[in-house]
Amino acid sequence: MMLNSICLEAAIRTRLFTSPHLISMTERISIDGEQVSEADFARFTAQVKETAEELVKRGKLETLPTFFEQVTAIALLAFREAKVDFGILETGLGGRLDSTTAAGAEIVAITSIAMDHEEYLGHTLAEIAAEKAAIIRPGVVAIIAPQVEEVRDVIVRQCEAAGVEPRFVEPSRHEHLSIGLRGRHQIANAATAIALAEALCEKGFAIPRAAIIKGVATARHPGRLELWTGPPRILFDGAHNPEAARALRDYLYEFVTQPITMIFGAMRDKALAEMAAILFPVIDQLILTELDNPRAASLEVLKLAVPGDFDLQRIHQASSADKAVRIAKELTPASGLICVTGSLYLVGAAQQALKEFTGVAHWA
Repeated sequence: MMLNSICLEAAIRTRLFTSPHLISMTERISIDGEQVSEADFARFTAQVKETAEELVKRGKLETLPTFFEQVTAIALLAFREAKVDFGILETGLGGRLDSTTAAGAEIVAITSIAMDHEEYLGHTLAEIAAEKAAIIRPGVVAIIAPQVEEVRDVIVRQCEAAGVEPRFVEPSRHEHLSIGLRGRHQIANAATAIALAEALCEKGFAIPRAAIIKGVATARHPGRLELWTGPPRILFDGAHNPEAARALRDYLYEFVTQPITMIFGAMRDKALAEMAAILFPVIDQLILTELDNPRAASLEVLKLAVPGDFDLQRIHQASSADKAVRIAKELTPASGLICVTGSLYLVGAAQQALKEFTGVAHWA
């Protein structure tokens, strides 16, 4: 999102593909900062569906593509039709087998790696790093965010195998910049975006320093420490693994002094107990809620994740995101803060519920 913001400031026509979406599928694809229209998304979807079915019929594919593979194909069709200068694609899962590798990117970046999606990527940091580092192929420019030593070693070995000289990001070079996204962890992300912009300059794109400064300062990323005005104020953060939970906790410790009501819901395959142990000690009221998703943790599973020393009188339950929002508004004083976290799917559902309640949404 920061790189996209930089490019918009530099007047570079850019396509952006991200995942997941919060409310509408069209959020995943944007051109020049604007979401693809529902009509265009539907048109590209029909084309991908028809093509996939024909390829299966002709024996060119063994089975229909997965949901994310189809959405990636939709994004690439949109890229082609728009005749953009370049595209930014966020990988969906890992790197080695991720469908975004079909784009054959000339520049790749790896942000800080933590434990996540273990059932698909591996059960150690080294295994997960190997899956992600596989996007580094011969001939690419590889931008590498700060990593723990175990991960860095894996990435270095992949770079050596591909004959690529890694470019390790140095966040300390950019600590003086104003960053639009909240959280100290965004310093490293901003430095990574800037390194990518510098790599684009080497490819012939005109990105002045002023565009980099303003782009980083004005970047917005829905659902990532996104604050809505109140009263009470509402903080949305899709923290869905322990590392992201620590970043959220650190932000709450440093910048929030008022009472906190937390709405928490997550997927059942996440490290729920570890996330709960990180987040729940800093809050005043807890609302557990189920998500309308087949992978979602049930209320019973969520309750089992709550630390044993957490006051049961401060735990509330809601069968849906909209009910959780209503309970939070009743519990939280006007001077307090509602924090919605545990999953981006929950963030999207809560934002949809709030917009239906009020008809508006306000950035703080």
